[in-house]
Amino acid sequence: MHCPFCRHPDTRVIDSRSTDDGGAIRRRRTCPECGRRFTTQETVLLMVSKRSGVTEPFSRDKVVAGVRRACQGRPVGEDSLAQLGQQVEEAIRAKGVAEIPSNEVGLAILGPLRELDEVAYLRFASVYRGFESLADFEAEIEQLKAEKDSAQGVVKGDLQ
Repeated sequence: MHCPFCRHPDTRVIDSRSTDDGGAIRRRRTCPECGRRFTTQETVLLMVSKRSGVTEPFSRDKVVAGVRRACQGRPVGEDSLAQLGQQVEEAIRAKGVAEIPSNEVGLAILGPLRELDEVAYLRFASVYRGFESLADFEAEIEQLKAEKDSAQGVVKGDLQ
C-alpha cells in the first residue's frame, strides 16, 4: 500500500477492524518514511460476468433499477425494493465466489420478486427468460397457480 502523502511504497498496519458485518476491513496504517497515519477500507469486490464475456462489479442499485421497471404501476414501495436488493446481494455473496454469471443474478432476483408481487414477477420473468408467445405466459401463470394452491393445501379436485 502506497502512502497517500509521500507515495512511499511500503506502509505498516497499526490496527484492523471488521466493519459492515464482516463485509469490509478497516485498517489504520502508518508510513515509515513520513510518519503520517491514514485509514484504508478494504472490501471484497463481487464481479458479474455477462454473456458477452465482459465482467463488471455487482451493483445492488442496478438490481433495484431493473426490478423497479418490472414493478412500474404496481403497489410496491421503495423500502420493499431496497429489501429485495439486499436479499439478492446476500444470496449471491452467500455462494462464496468472487465472480458470478449474470444469469445467476437473474435467478436470485426471481424468488424474492415472486414473493413481493406476482405481476412484477411475470414482467421480469418474461424479459429474463425471453418469453416469445402467449403460451410461455400461460405456462408460467399455471406454475404460479399450482405453487400457490399447493402452498395453501388445496387440491384441484376440491375446487369443483
